[in-house]
Formats: sequence, C-alpha cells, structure tokens
Amino acid sequence: MKQSLQLRMGQSLTMTPQLQQAIRLLQLSTLDLQNEIQEALDSNPMLEVGDETTDKDGNTVEEPAVFENSQSDIASTSDTPSTEKQNNDSQITATDQTNDTNATTDDPTSTEDWSQEIPEDLPVDTSWDDVYQNTGPVGPASNEDDENSFESRRGSTETLQDHLLWQLNLTPFSNQDRIIAMTIIDDIEPSGLLSSPIQEIYEGLARQIDDIELDEVEAVLHRIQQFDPPGVAAQDLSDCLHIQLSQLSLETPHLVVAKAIVKEYILLLGSKDYKTLMRKLKISESELSEAIQLIQTMNPRPGDDLAIDTTEYVVPDVFVSKRSNRWVVELNPDIAPKLRINSDYASMVKRADTSNDNTYLKNNLQEARWFLKSLQSRNETLLKVGSAIVDRQQGFLDFGEEAMKPLVLHDIAEIVDMHESTISRVTTNKYMHTPQGIFELKYFFSSHVSTDSGGECSSTAIRAIIKKLIAAENTRKPLSDSKITALLADQGIKVARRTIAKYREAMNIPPSNERKQLV
Repeated sequence: MKQSLQLRMGQSLTMTPQLQQAIRLLQLSTLDLQNEIQEALDSNPMLEVGDETTDKDGNTVEEPAVFENSQSDIASTSDTPSTEKQNNDSQITATDQTNDTNATTDDPTSTEDWSQEIPEDLPVDTSWDDVYQNTGPVGPASNEDDENSFESRRGSTETLQDHLLWQLNLTPFSNQDRIIAMTIIDDIEPSGLLSSPIQEIYEGLARQIDDIELDEVEAVLHRIQQFDPPGVAAQDLSDCLHIQLSQLSLETPHLVVAKAIVKEYILLLGSKDYKTLMRKLKISESELSEAIQLIQTMNPRPGDDLAIDTTEYVVPDVFVSKRSNRWVVELNPDIAPKLRINSDYASMVKRADTSNDNTYLKNNLQEARWFLKSLQSRNETLLKVGSAIVDRQQGFLDFGEEAMKPLVLHDIAEIVDMHESTISRVTTNKYMHTPQGIFELKYFFSSHVSTDSGGECSSTAIRAIIKKLIAAENTRKPLSDSKITALLADQGIKVARRTIAKYREAMNIPPSNERKQLV
C-alpha cells in the first residue's frame, strides 16, 4: 500500500487545562472538593488559607451572595413563564461577592508588573473526548490518613459471629459439642437466621465426626438459640418469632395465642386472613388484635441489632431561609476554606528571570490563580442554579411536597443561560438545606402530569398526595390503586392505575391487601 500525505478539514471540540479544571471542580461533591482543596494546598506553595475579610476597624465583614424574592412576587413569576428569565436576572444579586462566601480570591500582588506576563489560558492541548467520557460524578478521593481519622473509627466492629463465639467461650461444652456449635455459628446469616437446614448441617458434620447423631446437633442448636440476641440461630421466621415469645414471662397476656399463630398459622398472618385465624383459633377480634400486637414487638431479623453502623453525613452546599418575608439563598461558607495567594512567595517572582526557581514560582502562581478562578466559577454557578430552583419551587418551600411544580433541567438551563450538561453536573451530589429538610438538588426536578384545568402537576406532588391519602385511609378497608386513581381524578389529576402502582412501589408502600389491619 502506497503511503501519501493528505489534508483534511474538520471540527473538533478542544479544552484548555483551565476549562478542564473548572468542569472537574464543578461536578465534585462537597467532600471531594475539600480533598481537592487540601491537595492543592499541599502541592502548591502559592496557595494558603486566608483569614476572614475585615474592615478598617477590624470587624469581620460578611458579604454573602444571596438571591431574594419577595413573597408578593410568587404569583407573578408563576403566571408569566415567558418573562421568568428576565425576573430572575433582576433578582439575582451580589453574585460578584461569591468569592467571599466560599473561596476568597484575594491577590494582593495582582497589580505588580510580573502579573502581566502570566497568560489567562494555556494553549489548547487536549481534546474533549480524551478527558470526559461521561458526565458522571467523580468518585471519592482516597486519603491515606482515613484509617487514623476520628470519623473513620467505629464504636464497635464486632460481628454477629464474634458476639456468638464470645458467648460460646463462656458456656460449658464438650469438645465435640463445641465443634458442632462453631459449625452452626458459621452457618448463621447476618440477619440471625440459619442459611442451611439443620439436616444439611448434620450431614456435613457426619462426614467429619464419627458416630454423631442428629439429636446431638439439635441439642446444641437449642442451646445456641438461648444466646443473645433473642431469636438467633432460628431455622425460619416462624421458629425465630416462637423462640423470642418462649423467652417471655408465662404471665404475658395473649402469649399462648401468639405462640399458636407463629407456630401453626404464620402464613395466614402474612396474608392477613384474619377471619380464618379467628375461626381456627376460636378467639374474638379483640383477642386476635392483642396477640398480633404482641407478635409485632418481636424482631424478625435479630442479627440486625449487631450490624456495623455505616452512618453517612450530608453537608449541604446551599442554605435557604426566609428573612423579612423573602426567600434568601446562600452558599455554605464552611464547605471549603477561604483561599488566597501567598503574597510573600508571589513577591519573589522576578521579571526576565529564566532560572529554575523563578520558573517554578511562576508556574505555581499561574496554577494558583486558575484554581481560585475555577472555585469562584463553581460558586457562582452553584448559586445561580440554586437561586433559579428556589424561584421555581417556592410553593414547595412554603407548603411542602404537594406544592412541588414540574421542573426539568432544560428549564433551569434557559434561566441561567447554560447548557443542560452543566446543570446536570451542578445538581449531582449537591444538597440544599431548606425549612422542609435537606434535599439533593436533583430532587427538585420531576416530570409532569396534565390536569383537567389545563395545568400541570409534578410527579413529586402526586406521590405526596398518594402518601397522604394512604396515611388517612381506613386500615380495615385500605384504598386500592383504582380507588386512588378515582380520588386523584376528582382533584383534576388524570393518572393511570399502573402509574399509581409504580409510584406506590417506589415509596415502598405495600398493596391494599397487605395494608389491611384489624385496628
């Protein structure tokens, strides 16, 4: 094949290193951003943590970037969507002060002569596709000191097996019974129930121990079932509940009926066939109700009490509060330290000096300025998006989920004049603290359903209405999905029955036959 040179014209999207950094910081979560800032402080001598901004009298000056909208403007902004962008442009104030809220970008040496030699952008050297294959969030950065940090330490790392083996060492067993007990304990699931039938455990032990009998294995199993937590080493749910009931005092009211239910009629209880239960047990409805309440105090998964705590804390990026009858949006000033350029190191940069030390200082100064500018851009974008969301969802802030309005990424993108992919990055793993609770920014986006009046209703509002209807239903005769569909239709909301079922399952609400109760 003959080789040749050819000229081709084409278009491709390229990225400067500064743009790469800005996009990467934009999609970082709060914890990842803190790790990124700490890495920048450790690697760049030009960056340092700055003090609070003070005035000439030495008093701390707080200049939060806020978004305000009077309550009287709610109706006008919701009724005139065509002018919504203009309203938002007039309502976003003090965005230039964002750098005082989260990342102070004071550059005391910006007026020096050497600053003119530092370009604003590096030459294009990277293709977009080479760096960003998707818009997913960046995973948490690793930290070698995690194992030594206070937050990473757990109060107790004891597993269920450790807890049972500790009790086994305090219980007198023969050598053979101890081997049987350890085999049974190894077969217990984290929930506290046995993962294999006792017959299979016996058959496995019979291949290792001569002259072993099934009665011996069952006897050891019964002793382990007296260990803490109550109900451990049960063979199934019925056995677990019966073990726990057997450890109660014989004088406990309705104990005999409760034992009979979990031992013989557990399936009828699961299907809530109360009429059959009352007929077979020959008891009244009140007696059955009391027995069921006693059963409900038992733990069907006793091993969960010893599960390792994996609590995760959420740090909000944006605070929303009401002041003087107006909603105010502020960035969280504590999610990142206030940064600035070290004036002492910056003053060491000399003009027309090509030494290695001076080149090193210039490069670090340039990277520091880019990093601060990227942080400022991130804060301004987050504030704009949060402000636009609050403007559209003021009904939710005032009245709750039922007043949530339909909202998609495209709506916010048009308001802040940004691309939808940028809005997606901003709203991923970012949280807003509101009077209604802490929510991820993506929570405020939802699809819509048309109403009879020609308006729209948010899917989030529909789920809230469904939850409210089910909470107020008669437990003796729960609302079916068809009935909920009819009730929503009475309110002017047309939703299919299968959609109601989908929303109900998403909220982990069981169907009507499983919600039926005696009282």
